[in-house]
Amino acid sequence: MRPKIVVIGSSNTDMVIRLARLPRPGETILGGEFTTAAGGKGANQAVAAARAGGDVTFVARVGRDVFGDQALAGFRRDRIETRLVLRDGRAPSGVALIFVAKDGENSIAVAGGANARLSPADVRRAAGAIRAADSVVLQLETPLPTFEAAAQLAARAGVRVILNPAPAQKLPERLLKLVSILTPNETEAELLTGVSVRDASSAQRAADELLQRGVGAVVITLGARGAFAATREFRRLVPGFRVKAVDTTAAGDVFNGALAVALGEGRGLIEAVQFANAAAAVSVTRLGAQPSAPRRQEIERLV
Repeated sequence: MRPKIVVIGSSNTDMVIRLARLPRPGETILGGEFTTAAGGKGANQAVAAARAGGDVTFVARVGRDVFGDQALAGFRRDRIETRLVLRDGRAPSGVALIFVAKDGENSIAVAGGANARLSPADVRRAAGAIRAADSVVLQLETPLPTFEAAAQLAARAGVRVILNPAPAQKLPERLLKLVSILTPNETEAELLTGVSVRDASSAQRAADELLQRGVGAVVITLGARGAFAATREFRRLVPGFRVKAVDTTAAGDVFNGALAVALGEGRGLIEAVQFANAAAAVSVTRLGAQPSAPRRQEIERLV
């Protein structure tokens, strides 16, 4: 049986310009190639989890516009349950403007639109799905009260809460204590702890700080180096996979979606992180956010 994953979060349309390098402040660079792709951290994680083998329900808001139509059509192609994706008549669908350099690095700005109107009431409408889930996956592109309502509901039901704390922001300890697994990257871990994460040693210091603040487990993603996993019982660097990066957009989202699936299948944290590392590695070899999310067999081949 496929693990049941509920993803609560954002859906955007990504407008991407590929450049030789990222522009500096105040600089204009000509010659870029323009494309569009489905994106949004929540939607990316939902698609990644579905393609990795999860039975996924997505909770979100999109506008009554062509971008919303396209987003829903994409979710359905990936067999994601969309009955809890609401059409908002008062705000447009979210969009993200993305620069991607030829080395794969990116710079992103987001106009949230309908994502900013995802509410605790929307979460309460999803209570049945949340209580039946193996994991609830959250990010921070929707309002904090909405995230808090979802985390509280899941925690009370004994459901695993995976929080990808991105975009980076400070979080109160009452919320951190609801989180089963926190998955920051280096920048997000530093903002939450004040520890500059540069290697396994500094990752351990940051993870220890987060564990002391009540998080159940911490997985700090370290790009090509892999991820540092920490619980109160162990701390371990889980190496990444060597690939040629083309576009790192959504690699963290793919990691989180695959992690939720692996944990829902009963794998231990280290094995689940290995699976998620493989999924993220495949994703960076491709262009785009949701288009880069790999299928289950592709992940298993790399593992």
